Amino acid sequence: MHTSAELPRAAPRAVLFDRDGTIVVDVPYNGEPSLVRPMPGAREVLDGLRSRGIPIGVITNQSGIARRLVTRQQVDAVNARVEHLLGPFDVWEICPHGNDDACGCRKPAPGMVLSASARLGVDPGSVAVIGDIGADMGAAAAAGARGVLVPTGITLQNEVDAAPAVADSLAEAVELLWAGTP
Repeated sequence: MHTSAELPRAAPRAVLFDRDGTIVVDVPYNGEPSLVRPMPGAREVLDGLRSRGIPIGVITNQSGIARRLVTRQQVDAVNARVEHLLGPFDVWEICPHGNDDACGCRKPAPGMVLSASARLGVDPGSVAVIGDIGADMGAAAAAGARGVLVPTGITLQNEVDAAPAVADSLAEAVELLWAGTP
């Protein structure tokens, strides 16, 4: 585990996760629930947060809907499979827009973080976002939330270098968020 900047020391009141590449193995434009595979340790990390009473949510760009590569119903079926394998989430935020739609929800825009925070009744500044690419960190920063990057094979080096904090696994990301808190 390592950080590229110091995280605030107050414990987060909620944690939002990117879906593909963070809590489940990334299958581009997945519309098939049987292809969902949890990332190593994801269930344990999520159950650990649940047992502490920390609300958790998912924020996910799903441009395949805008591109007509998957339907919203297929995305919903995949998300249902994610919940079946990883347990319930307190909130889901899904951006169905494409890169050129200029929406306020597509990461790195802050819309999904702000909406999830409002739905959970917590200030975005007390929320943490864990993801695998720079867009996840950008959304966190734009919303005033904390971000922790858990790089995968698709994460670019400049995204790692620019991340406010970097961890080698989901478990280390959560440990980092609580390091030094009362």
